[in-house]
Amino acid sequence: MTTQHKSIWTDLTAVPFSQGYIDADGIRTRYLSSGSPDKPLLILIHGTGGHAEAYSRNMAAHGAHFWTVSIDLVGHGWSDKPTIDYEIPAYGAHVMSVIKALGRDKAHISGESLGGWVAAWIAIHHPEMVERLVLNTSGGWTAHPEVMKRIHRLSMEAVRDPNYDRIRERLEFLMHDKAHVNDDLVEARRAIYSQPGYVETMERVLCLQDMETRKRNMLSEEDTAKITAPTLVLWTSHDPTATPEEGQMISRMIPGARYEVMNGCGHWPQFENAPHFNTLHIDFLLGR
Repeated sequence: MTTQHKSIWTDLTAVPFSQGYIDADGIRTRYLSSGSPDKPLLILIHGTGGHAEAYSRNMAAHGAHFWTVSIDLVGHGWSDKPTIDYEIPAYGAHVMSVIKALGRDKAHISGESLGGWVAAWIAIHHPEMVERLVLNTSGGWTAHPEVMKRIHRLSMEAVRDPNYDRIRERLEFLMHDKAHVNDDLVEARRAIYSQPGYVETMERVLCLQDMETRKRNMLSEEDTAKITAPTLVLWTSHDPTATPEEGQMISRMIPGARYEVMNGCGHWPQFENAPHFNTLHIDFLLGR
């Protein structure tokens, strides 16, 4: 029996979706979108070195309820890559500009890893822009040198020599079950990492893997307690960046936060177990 080929396209066949670019205060920003603009806006934010396809398995389910927009952060994917300091306030400003460019004053914001860090920063500093907040295996509170070193090494090896094996190894870091890394995902990321000048961009993007830079961007307990949006902290049993106990610690800092752990997943639960993630995520965003 032949195993069915796993493809980003088969992830998206169940839903009308669009790909496009918007001008977010001068940053040409790529997005994937499902659902219609008459629905509540949901912004999905990927992690370090990632891109909008991190949410390819979630667009159909979420598009039924939300105007779902998965973006390439500034410096990532096919969005603009200006020579700036890629620290959290810069990412936060970019996401807020995206929301405004879409004609909205606020949105549900869900972020994975770096994306969660950015989402939390917005919720702390601009609470009026956040309806509901999801922090999915989020950065921002932990700083493990061995993890930071590994992310830096795998990312730089992948952009300096963007061959199939290097890109696959970088993506396998994200998964508990490495079989979830499919050829479509590898080739999508390889095309991005092969862009002219991407080595220099990645070096700037990885500044948050430098301990001094990371520490000045980390979110304090005092800051975290300022989050007023209803919040879901979603962790996994096999996250390679922080333990479930650390995820629970984050949730306890946020007034009224809900905490959930998805078993059998790594850093990308939205991809590894999309049906379970979609149910948890949508139920929370709808206030169920």
